[in-house]
Amino acid sequence: MIWLSVVAFFVTAISAAFIVRWARDHALAYGQGMPQRFHVGHVPRLGGAALMLGISISWFLGYLLWRFGDPGSLRLGEWVLLWIFTLLPSALGGITEDLTQRLSVRYRLLLTGASAVLALWLLGLNVARIGLAGGDWVLASAPWVGMLIVCLAVTGLPHAFNIIDGYNGLAGMVALIVCLALAHVALQVGDRALAALLVSTAAATGGFLVWNYPRGMLFAGDGGAYVWGGVIALASISLVQRNADVSPWFPMLLLIYPVWETIFSIYRKAVRGVSPGVADALHFHQLIYRRIVRGVFHDDESRRVLMRNNRTSPYLWGFTLLTVVPAVLFWNNTTLLMAFCGLFVVSYVMAYLAIVRFKVPNWLRH
Repeated sequence: MIWLSVVAFFVTAISAAFIVRWARDHALAYGQGMPQRFHVGHVPRLGGAALMLGISISWFLGYLLWRFGDPGSLRLGEWVLLWIFTLLPSALGGITEDLTQRLSVRYRLLLTGASAVLALWLLGLNVARIGLAGGDWVLASAPWVGMLIVCLAVTGLPHAFNIIDGYNGLAGMVALIVCLALAHVALQVGDRALAALLVSTAAATGGFLVWNYPRGMLFAGDGGAYVWGGVIALASISLVQRNADVSPWFPMLLLIYPVWETIFSIYRKAVRGVSPGVADALHFHQLIYRRIVRGVFHDDESRRVLMRNNRTSPYLWGFTLLTVVPAVLFWNNTTLLMAFCGLFVVSYVMAYLAIVRFKVPNWLRH
């Protein structure tokens, strides 16, 4: 598991270095007037390509080790190759958008949906329980409902990570924390194979963060968000499906921040009569950037924006840990996990309204 992680880290970091060095012309295609742009200058958005390369090589190495005796007893058999193949439509859709800026939301949804279909067909993923008696009865009586949940998760989570990907280190650190939390519980129930995939994904994310935080020399782009969302969606469903002791609300609480951010954004835009696919600058992390993080005074505008950008992400890291810590502590207690999900939703809405109404405590601004 350690060797796979080392390979994932260095392959991602080295390939990212080549992108930073040779892909600057590509960054010119990203327009200055986009509402989600919070940096000065032209930065490559192909971090997803480096991530996918590092993860794929690491997982393929695990498969080769299994073929030659499985010295680490990780049991990373041929199913690992199917995981890579399942992730390809989502990853290629995101990377294509990063390269061209011309792939519409509709086509990107179709490609993440293709990954969901492959997850059903090749991996046999299904949701057979949700921890509620009535819901479990419905899933047992109508298995297609569980298949629909898989489709929603694998299709939607990549876009949820794309929504929270706005500042240096934000989505990457959230993905790294979630992967390690999932790996921790996987080890608790003896699922070393799944833990190995998650730890290597976290290591690849670390290799990307070398270039992304704090200097912002490379962005994950849609491709990176789709890779993180795809891997985490597959791992979350697999962990619950393969291990009866794990509550299905454990991954739900882990991912409640990007999931609720997406749901709330759709609601917010629907109220205003705006299509959910239209980008805006009213997401939670963007409000924190504008109204909580104090301005940084510096003669160099790009330096000032970079420093303010970097100060935004730690607020959201702390916000994420408020859900990750109880999720890891109570991963097999459905009642408590549901209660913490509800508490997060209430806290998020209250915090959002407080920021919008300029009622933020002064101590949060320092």
